[in-house]
Amino acid sequence: MEDLIKRYLSGDRRALARFISYVEDEVEDVTKLLDKVYYRTGKAYRIGITGPPGAGKSTIVDQLTKLYRKHNKTVGIIAVDPTSPFTGGALLGDRIRMSDLATDPGVFIRSMATRGSLGGLAQRTHEVADILDAFGMDIVLFETVGVGQSELDVVEAADTTVVVLVPESGDSIQAMKAGLMEIADIFTINKSDREGADRVLVEIQYVLEFNEDSRPWKPTVIQTVANSGQGIEDLFQTLNEHLAFQERNHIRIEKQKKRITNYVRQIVKENILKEFWQHSQKEKLAYQIKQILDKKRSPYAVGRELISEFKNFVQS
Repeated sequence: MEDLIKRYLSGDRRALARFISYVEDEVEDVTKLLDKVYYRTGKAYRIGITGPPGAGKSTIVDQLTKLYRKHNKTVGIIAVDPTSPFTGGALLGDRIRMSDLATDPGVFIRSMATRGSLGGLAQRTHEVADILDAFGMDIVLFETVGVGQSELDVVEAADTTVVVLVPESGDSIQAMKAGLMEIADIFTINKSDREGADRVLVEIQYVLEFNEDSRPWKPTVIQTVANSGQGIEDLFQTLNEHLAFQERNHIRIEKQKKRITNYVRQIVKENILKEFWQHSQKEKLAYQIKQILDKKRSPYAVGRELISEFKNFVQS
C-alpha cells in the first residue's frame, strides 16, 4: 500500500484507479491510505448533476467537461450507475457514452454502483471525491442516478447542485414534489428546443419567485440543448458565478464544515454498527426472534436489551 500511495502522489492514474477500487471494496486499512492523502483535499470544485432519468445529464456532464478542459481545468467524473442485478457492479453506461473523453489525460471517469444506496449517490462517493481532489483534479462532477428521490446527499457532496429537467412529462411539477426545488442552485431545462420548454421555464421561475427560501443565492434557470452544445456556455458561466459567490460570502467553507461534520457522524455510525454486530448480538437476536414472533416479547424490549448488554461489554 505504501508503494500505491507513492505512485498515486506522483500522478499515476493506474494507482488512482486501484485506490478507488480499494475504497469501493472496503479493503482492510484503506482508511489509513485516506489519512495519508487527506491533507491535499479541499481545492476541487464539486458539482452535482441530478434530475430525472433521460433528462440528458450525461450529455451535459460531457459538454461541461470539454468546456472545462478548454480552460485547462482537470476533471474527475463520478458517474453513479444503477447496480447490475447480476454482478452488483455499475453498468458502466456513462463511460460508454463519454468514450471520447476517456483518452484525455486531464479527465478521469469512474462509474460507481449504488448497491441499493438511497438518494442517488453510492455509499463511498465521498471518499472517491476526496481521492480525486487529493490527486489534483480541479473539478469533480457527480452525476446521480436520478431515480426520483430527493437526492439530498447530492447537496452534502457538492458545492453546487444542478437539477436537469426536460419539457415533457410534467417534470417541473415532479421536481417540485420531489423536493428538488429546495436543493437546486441552478436549474437546467435541457432539450429546450422541444415543445413546452418555455412553459417549464415560466413554471419554475414562478415557483422560485414565491418560494420562501432563506438562502442568499437565488437559483438560476438556464435553457440548454446539450446535444448541440446550446446553452452550455451559459451554464458554465453560471457555475463560475456561483462558486465566486460562495467564496465571497464564505458559504463554501460553511458547506465544507457541514459536509465534514455529517461524514464524521457517518463514519462513527458505521463503525459502531460494525462493532455492535461483531459482538455476540447476532446470536442473541436470532434466539429472540421466535419469542418476538410468538408475541412473548416486543422488538423494542429486545433492542433495549441488546444495546444495554453492548454498553456493558464496551465498559468492561
